[in-house]
Amino acid sequence: MKTRYLSLAPFIAWQQLPRPIDWTAVFGRDARLEVEIGFGNGEFIVQRAQEHPQTNFVGLELEWASVQRALRRLTQAQVANVRLLQVDARIALERLVPPQTVAHLYTLFPCPWPKERHVKHRLFGHAFLKLLNSRLQRGGTAQLVTDHHPYMEWVLEQVTDTGFDAQCTPIPPTYRTKYEQKWLDKGQEEFYDVRLRKQQDQPVPLIEDLSLQTHRLDHFDPTAFQLVHARGPISVECKDFLFDPTRQRGMVWVFAIEASLTQNFWIEIAYDQRLWHIRPARGCSVIPTVSVQRALDVVRDAAQRTLHPPSAGLTTSHDEKAQR
Repeated sequence: MKTRYLSLAPFIAWQQLPRPIDWTAVFGRDARLEVEIGFGNGEFIVQRAQEHPQTNFVGLELEWASVQRALRRLTQAQVANVRLLQVDARIALERLVPPQTVAHLYTLFPCPWPKERHVKHRLFGHAFLKLLNSRLQRGGTAQLVTDHHPYMEWVLEQVTDTGFDAQCTPIPPTYRTKYEQKWLDKGQEEFYDVRLRKQQDQPVPLIEDLSLQTHRLDHFDPTAFQLVHARGPISVECKDFLFDPTRQRGMVWVFAIEASLTQNFWIEIAYDQRLWHIRPARGCSVIPTVSVQRALDVVRDAAQRTLHPPSAGLTTSHDEKAQR
């Protein structure tokens, strides 16, 4: 089987590391740290790492296909001062990056989410800018390049009371990324370079992992188990249930939704030492958030309902499997 990457050495399985991450240990040296959000195919981060071998670079990306392409570029270029993570930028800054450790952060052509109903998905809002400020060193800088004039204006509006001084400069095509080339091919020749310099510190503490509480039940009837949903600011959707009667183990596929973070994983209901244990299934790399705990609680309540009348606050999905 052929892969797009040539080596996984620069890839960091961050879920397996203590948090926050000790970047000095990861790189094997103490050096200036720069972060790119959304490195795409890796063109710019590879180029910048080649030009600044004395600097440590961390790239954040959501799409595995992009990670693979960037890994391939790194190997081909024989670049050793870059580490790549597949993670949402909010999660990375909230949990993985210690305060006041990043010298410079940049993102090139982030999605502007131009429709009004999608504005909530934009990354560089007021709260995120305060979080970013807290992770930058004193006098640290951030850079955002966009092709979308309304998005540029929106970002500048968000800067108030975030501890940044902001400047925006119209620039010609400069970075040769695929998105810049896309808009260049469509005739756009002017882009917007937003520079943020940290003037005042905006302390935002690290979010520590929650200590998840698993559950144990004396009784459980898998034949009566029904999928449930819990709606609210923290939502849980149970999507599927599988049960192996020989091994006495059930698996519930859940979506745990909290603010901008959605996690989907399996929760097992397993019989062991005369008790039914409800816990995240082994191998599921969940971020232990409040929504994950809520999912465990929802599955526990649904399991208890196999022997007791329904309780308020949960919506039973009787025909979910038939509807899929």
